[in-house]
Amino acid sequence: MAGRINDDDVKAVRDAVPIDSVVSEYLQLRSAGGGNLKGLCPFHDEKSPSFQVSPSKGLFHCFGCQEGGDSISFLMKLEHLTFAESVERLAAQAGITLRYEQGGYNSNRQQGERTRLIEAHKVAAAFFTEQLASPEAEIGRRFLSERGFDEQAATHFGVGYAPAGWDQLVRYLRGKGFTDRELITSGIAQDGRRGPIDRFRGRLIWPIRDITGEVVGFGARKLREDDNGPKYLNTPETPLYRKSQVLYGIDLAKRDIAKDNRAVVVEGYTDVMACHLAGITTAIATCGTAFGAEHIKILRRVLMDDSGSHRAGEVVFTFDGDAAGQKAALRAFEDDQRFAARTSIAISPGGMDPCDLRLAHGDQAVAEMVENRTPLFEFAVQSIIARHNLDTAEGRSAALEQATPVVAQMKDSSLQHEYAVRLAGLVGIPDERFVVQRVAQLARWERERKQRGESPRGRRSVPAPAAPAVPERRGPALDPDNPAHQVERELLKLALQFPHLVAPAFDAYEESEFTAPPYTLVRRLIAAAGGVTDADENLVTRVLDAAPDDTVRVLIRELTVEAPLTSRAPDERYAGEHLVRVRLAAVEQRMRDLEIVARRIEAQSANSQAAQERQQLWTLQQYRTALQARGPAALYG
Repeated sequence: MAGRINDDDVKAVRDAVPIDSVVSEYLQLRSAGGGNLKGLCPFHDEKSPSFQVSPSKGLFHCFGCQEGGDSISFLMKLEHLTFAESVERLAAQAGITLRYEQGGYNSNRQQGERTRLIEAHKVAAAFFTEQLASPEAEIGRRFLSERGFDEQAATHFGVGYAPAGWDQLVRYLRGKGFTDRELITSGIAQDGRRGPIDRFRGRLIWPIRDITGEVVGFGARKLREDDNGPKYLNTPETPLYRKSQVLYGIDLAKRDIAKDNRAVVVEGYTDVMACHLAGITTAIATCGTAFGAEHIKILRRVLMDDSGSHRAGEVVFTFDGDAAGQKAALRAFEDDQRFAARTSIAISPGGMDPCDLRLAHGDQAVAEMVENRTPLFEFAVQSIIARHNLDTAEGRSAALEQATPVVAQMKDSSLQHEYAVRLAGLVGIPDERFVVQRVAQLARWERERKQRGESPRGRRSVPAPAAPAVPERRGPALDPDNPAHQVERELLKLALQFPHLVAPAFDAYEESEFTAPPYTLVRRLIAAAGGVTDADENLVTRVLDAAPDDTVRVLIRELTVEAPLTSRAPDERYAGEHLVRVRLAAVEQRMRDLEIVARRIEAQSANSQAAQERQQLWTLQQYRTALQARGPAALYG
């Protein structure tokens, strides 16, 4: 059993690896104002970014699903790691040697299972790469050369070779300290009659990396005729490798995908290599499975596929021009609605894949294939029409009936009219107005169907499983349209994010000056954490530690991560405005209360008692006037 990691080392790891550098390995981040960053949440599917990161506080929070925490908890939740495994991964990045409570420093035996499996894949990948230079691997080098890949290309993509022996890699990894159970669990080895044997033998090997660049599996290509296995053999499903959640090349392509706002989806490892070497460095591929919903989630986060963004992204699919390729393209079209980005298809002349195209016609031909792409909607419509005999009235009618719903599904309603007119021309229907009206009618029915929760055929759909409940706050719900609540929230955000701007005045504010009960509680917790006057970098941590439950901690993280409502960086003037507005609201409420009490007393003819209330009321009136005239200066006497 691994010992408990030393607390000082955990803190050192948190401090050494900025949270934005951890998060940006998985999704694209853009400025959210106030020094914060935003992106599409990796924990739930969303169209617009509600996930925010505060680099200065080391925290993240999603305003959609309420997930939040620090860099360690981010890895735990996203990668399903233990606390120790998350710390160990970050420590490895930072070059920090961890100490454990039983004494001594971390060793391989003290690492968590996932960390061990990652390390086994890393060592195996290096083994395969080294073997590519062996005499036995000449057949693999020849395969690469015949497809236009030299030694430098093989090195860039980490291509290697698995020796033909039964257990050469198993014996090598045993010598590095890995157990048979770890080798079987990793998928690197499989059970044989006399113990574990190599899963990949006599094949060319591509390391499959996750979005952070860690090797999580391998793809192996058959080289010899006497190999009775499949043409391509991939790692089986393991704790590290799930083919529905892996995109080959994403680690190399993610930066350029984010920069160019475009991804190119190809079908195989050599196609990814060919595209990258031809300058299409945004190319990625699935690993032995169709492009599906989980792949889309990964790609949308890298693209920041935001439905509200003015910078439209694009996903380009490349498929062979044969029947299988067209079928794959139409499957991709079915997922088009999941993207906010534009989707297109690129098919090379002659139906060659990018690797063959590059080999036959050079890098420029690959670039031109991508540039000459066709919108996926148009390709789908033309594919449907091509199935029918347009020389007959029956054929034209059937083509129109099948193609019209496709046009009606277009995300961009402004293009629907244009495509409806084009559809009429493609099918040969002279009455364009009829086709335009039909498309509009189907689009309206589709919107109404979604609002009613019906299935595409008009039947009520089976209720979907309930989404994870968003934690409910105790007490009256916060009203986002309540100006008082808005101002109180802004002041608490300043106190947690920029305590020096509101010190020392904030520490003199009573809990009662915050009218929303959740904000009253946060004010109390800030006081319990020592207030803002002498606040240090651990203020938020102390406030979180003092919170009574997760519901309150969610609110505190929101206030810590949410950007202030100002186009400029918060300064003393901005902070002073909110200090005054909260105090003014409290003074005016107290004045209203005193007025009611005084009138009630006067109604009972107790004028002497009422005089005391009137005196307090007069004093508050003077204070209000001073606040209105002098602003923040009045807070200090």
